[in-house]
Amino acid sequence: MDQGPEGTGLSSGPSRRRVLGMAGAGLVAVGGIGGLGWAATARHNDAALTAADAADPVNLPVPFHGPHQAGIASPVQDRLHFTTFDVLTEDRDKVVAMLKAWTAAAARMTSGVDALDPGAFPAIIEAPPGDTGEAVGLPPARLTLTIGFGPSLFTRHSKPRLGLDGRRPDALEKLPHFPGDTLDPLRSGGDIAVQACSDDPQVAVHAIRNLARIGFGTVSVRWSQLGFGKTSSTTPAEQTPRNLFGFKDGTNNIAVDELDKLADHVWVSEREGPDWLVGGSYLVARRIRMLIEIWDRTSLAEQESIIGRDKREGAPAGKQLEREVVDINTMSETSHVRLASPLSNAGKRILRRGYSFVDGSDGLGRLDAGLFFLAYQRDPRTGFIPLQRQLAKNDAMNEYIRHTGSGLWACPPGVAGPGRFWGDTLFT
Repeated sequence: MDQGPEGTGLSSGPSRRRVLGMAGAGLVAVGGIGGLGWAATARHNDAALTAADAADPVNLPVPFHGPHQAGIASPVQDRLHFTTFDVLTEDRDKVVAMLKAWTAAAARMTSGVDALDPGAFPAIIEAPPGDTGEAVGLPPARLTLTIGFGPSLFTRHSKPRLGLDGRRPDALEKLPHFPGDTLDPLRSGGDIAVQACSDDPQVAVHAIRNLARIGFGTVSVRWSQLGFGKTSSTTPAEQTPRNLFGFKDGTNNIAVDELDKLADHVWVSEREGPDWLVGGSYLVARRIRMLIEIWDRTSLAEQESIIGRDKREGAPAGKQLEREVVDINTMSETSHVRLASPLSNAGKRILRRGYSFVDGSDGLGRLDAGLFFLAYQRDPRTGFIPLQRQLAKNDAMNEYIRHTGSGLWACPPGVAGPGRFWGDTLFT
């Protein structure tokens, strides 16, 4: 949906796994992890990575450190494991310690090595492994990990938490109720959200599993969502993906190299503030169930009118090619593309990273399937909220979808370098 404007021994030579490991060593050094421990981890991964044919560029690691968190404007991967956590303690030091441990583990896992040192195979077998092990032998597969802080991290029962009194941004409030919302509280909210994206589902699941393990006693998993088949792309050179309604989705999404648009619509600037969030962004997540069986009985002409695009080519109504400029005057007034277009929203845009999901079927034999919508913007009050109000009120597609999960989180800027950690601009 558019919604506006993814042990047989070591090799004889320096395998690409080894090369990846050397790159990872740099990150590990940055994170302050001992070199000997990392070397042990790299050795057990070496043979497996050779077998994994890591020559494919898509297996290269995505840099973890930088001014912005990876996983927002970076190219969309194919798989998602999204999870939110509830913080179990009011001890600020424990939360900070966990964030530091998470940051070190994230830097390691995104570079393709075990979450902790020692890793999956400690030298002392009486000790529990430092890594759960299911990603041993797998390349990083462009794993990115992105963290966000929800309104409930700052306030609980109207009382400030964790020494964060006065630190919650004005824009970070629970999303309003939109017409048609049928939200499940068990699939909504959460103090902390972590988005794991990778081209390998097991790598993404491994990352979340190990973060949950490291955070045991400090946080607990609130809810999670697996996704596949990205429904938007930040790399226009790739073929535009299709959603489960069969339509191309994300044709006009903001691209990774459109730095001016990212600055205008995605990254929080000094003007909006607060200071700790500058360089970060706001994440909106919506679990949108698609009423697949009803949609599949709808004529092609009606489907195309509802969407506002041709199904085969993806061309906007009245045009021949997918990337021709949208003319909203040629579309139905209730078409999804028209209502979601920047032309109908004062030029405002959001950056989408949605994924399809199928969570089996319900008690009536209908697919529990749809779109897990993820969108980043510099301010939800001018981004997602007015856009969704218009869609919830007028979109012809509402007959075929239900919003069943929701959340808003503030994503801090990237981990800039050595000694830094996720959220250090907020907690220090």
